[in-house]
Amino acid sequence: MAGPRVVIIGAGVVGAALADEISARGWTEVTVVDQGPLPATGGSTSHAPGLVFQTNSSKTMTELARYTVEKFCSLDVDGKPCFLQVGGLEVATTPERLAELQRRHGWITAWGIEGRLLTPDECVEQHPLVNRDKVLGGLLVPTDGLAKAVLAVEAQIRRATERGVRFLARHEVLDVQQSDGRVTGVLTDQGEIPADIVVCCAGIWGPKIARMVGMNLPLTPLAHQLAWTGPVPALAGQTEEAVRPILRHQDADLYYRDRFDGLGIGYYGHRPMPISADDILSVDEADEMPSVLKFTEEDFEDAWTETQALLPSTREAKVEEGINGLFSFTTDNFPLLGESPDVKGFWVAEAVWVTHSAGVGRAMAEWLVDGHCSSFDLHECDVNRFEPHQLAPEYVLARDCQNFVEVYDILHPLQPSGDPRPIRTSPFHARQQELGAFFLEANGWERPQWYEANARLVEGRSIPTPNDWAAQYWSPIVGAEAQVTRETVAMYDMTALKRLEVTGPGAAAFLERLCTGKVAKSVGSVTYTLLLDHDGGIRSDITVARLARDQFQVGANGNLDLDWFTRHLPADGTVQVRDITPGTCCIGLWGPLARKVLQPLTDEDFSNDGLKYFRAKRAYIGSVPVTAMRLSYVGELGWELYTTADQGLKLWDTLWQAAKPLGGVIAGRGAFNSLRLEKGYRSFGTDMTYEHDPYEAGVGFAVKLDKEDFIGKAALERRKSDVRRKLTCLTIDDPRSVVLGREPVYDGDRAVGYVTSAAYGYTIGKGIAYAWLPAELTTPGTPAQIGYFDQRVEAVVAEEPLFDPTMSRLRG
Repeated sequence: MAGPRVVIIGAGVVGAALADEISARGWTEVTVVDQGPLPATGGSTSHAPGLVFQTNSSKTMTELARYTVEKFCSLDVDGKPCFLQVGGLEVATTPERLAELQRRHGWITAWGIEGRLLTPDECVEQHPLVNRDKVLGGLLVPTDGLAKAVLAVEAQIRRATERGVRFLARHEVLDVQQSDGRVTGVLTDQGEIPADIVVCCAGIWGPKIARMVGMNLPLTPLAHQLAWTGPVPALAGQTEEAVRPILRHQDADLYYRDRFDGLGIGYYGHRPMPISADDILSVDEADEMPSVLKFTEEDFEDAWTETQALLPSTREAKVEEGINGLFSFTTDNFPLLGESPDVKGFWVAEAVWVTHSAGVGRAMAEWLVDGHCSSFDLHECDVNRFEPHQLAPEYVLARDCQNFVEVYDILHPLQPSGDPRPIRTSPFHARQQELGAFFLEANGWERPQWYEANARLVEGRSIPTPNDWAAQYWSPIVGAEAQVTRETVAMYDMTALKRLEVTGPGAAAFLERLCTGKVAKSVGSVTYTLLLDHDGGIRSDITVARLARDQFQVGANGNLDLDWFTRHLPADGTVQVRDITPGTCCIGLWGPLARKVLQPLTDEDFSNDGLKYFRAKRAYIGSVPVTAMRLSYVGELGWELYTTADQGLKLWDTLWQAAKPLGGVIAGRGAFNSLRLEKGYRSFGTDMTYEHDPYEAGVGFAVKLDKEDFIGKAALERRKSDVRRKLTCLTIDDPRSVVLGREPVYDGDRAVGYVTSAAYGYTIGKGIAYAWLPAELTTPGTPAQIGYFDQRVEAVVAEEPLFDPTMSRLRG
């Protein structure tokens, strides 16, 4: 098959990879256009230093890098290799960085990449230029190395050309043509090219191209310094381009690579230097190339001083040339992949560095040809993941510049982003501040982690202090709030969770088609169900409440759920989907005394018979109209109480005045997370993602294979009998050994899986870690070890749920 007509904008390392991968899958009606010459087009690829470090806290990003390494190792141009696999070495010059390298070693071990921690002497053995007295240790990944980016472009162009792909150099894109909400072609300065699909791989020009279809791309080009030394005496006579491992000195925001008898030095320690995509010079206007700006020597002074300290032999060398090269940054450091929400057929593959380029090419080719990506979990990379405020130019610029500054920083998993804050606040925010809330951020929402007003509750309780790393963004108050929730009653601000309203005469049939469970039930029903992709992978777990015949409220996980719903809307207009989150709010009222709080405030019957578990009703709480849903993610009796934002503060005050005399508390997200793990509740995006199916993830109960067809059903029927891995509950006896997620799990000396979510269980008295493990190692009682920095934490597989397995507290 020739496939649809595809135009790829940009022939850099991403566009070339996509052309190669998509043509290998049979789509050959492909045209690649670029404003520059081939194969060095003048974008970021053309000046990229080519260092490929695969280590990343994201499993997906690591896997994209691994594929890139494997592919580039197989490519050459007339015998010249496209990858020099010299290895990658990261060194530590501070105790904090040494611990960070141990954590990074855990990531790659978890993701299945070989690496080893080195002593200072071993660092010098690997890279003899390193100052033995300055380093405390290192991390070596033997499969890292140098990508010859322009050569890799040429190699992939040749392969794609042999299959019939056209490459048009010196074609500037003037417009992306569209009709009736879908692309029809690309207008260049040399004419029109018809297209059914247009993929923007324009890199630093991405925002400019995306605006042609009205798409706001949260990407900022920022200049990054790259300098080249003259001859370094210690390298005299080196005739090979690279011999030593590529080197990172992240304590000083520096990296290094060989270039024959000299060195390349990359630096992130200078001030952010953003530039608008509209202000980048054209190919003909630029002195060297559009992505290269003039080197600012004053910004490099600290880098050169630190280089001479780490690599003393450079004191006899000079910096002979340098550039300020433009690269793409995003607000969360992930690429921007996927289709426009508004213009069908317009796709982007943006903010992709050389390190992940071939992997992204494969992922995009699978997505386009098959309708989904089977090789990589792309939920972190989907361009439609952003909330509206995250597309604001002021927000994008601030966060992208912050990410440049922090690119090599040691970041805690709970560390919140910096300014601009606050952006989104619930109606309860003023009350939370009065109670001394410690706020973290979730999708722009200020979300309390704990409340200092509850400090008095800690006295007399057994609340162990975790290890130093886990004790960051933690307080013993978290434990007290969790315990009091189970003893009396607590109020939780659940406003940050996304809420969608689905209405219209076709709403029930629409949701039945998308959901794994039966949701077209009686008015008042609430259903926990899943959204699947066509391959049976989990796209999300949601709750669907039927509030009227043609009205449903969906508890969703984020903007990708809204995007999924919108893409599947029937063309006849019988269904409408609306994000009601900004105009509403939610309080979770949970605990054994929850009914004693709520019932005196309303004329409606909130007894067990009056509102059963997983049912919903409308009621007045005092003077406030609410939608009450009887469900709980902390495993206690109670309700999610929804109202409009204007009445939120009144609802808060009404409930708090009733709960306080009963010993109730206001509790934060730290307690919530501990309690939900005690109950075994999964979190999408952390515990389970697109790569997992319901039976592996332990949520097969949410699938009703006896219902009519739903998206992913056929694939799920094939996958059901082949469960080779499982999301598994581990418990840890040592109270200080609290892990945080993404750590490797070992069976003896063999790494067999990785941790997803973890917390201390304050009411069961054990540490909890959920982990993906081979099915044969998931029998309760099976021992395991978790790699935590330089330690091995003893754990054991446990029967789940750990708390209230009979569900008596929830159904009471």
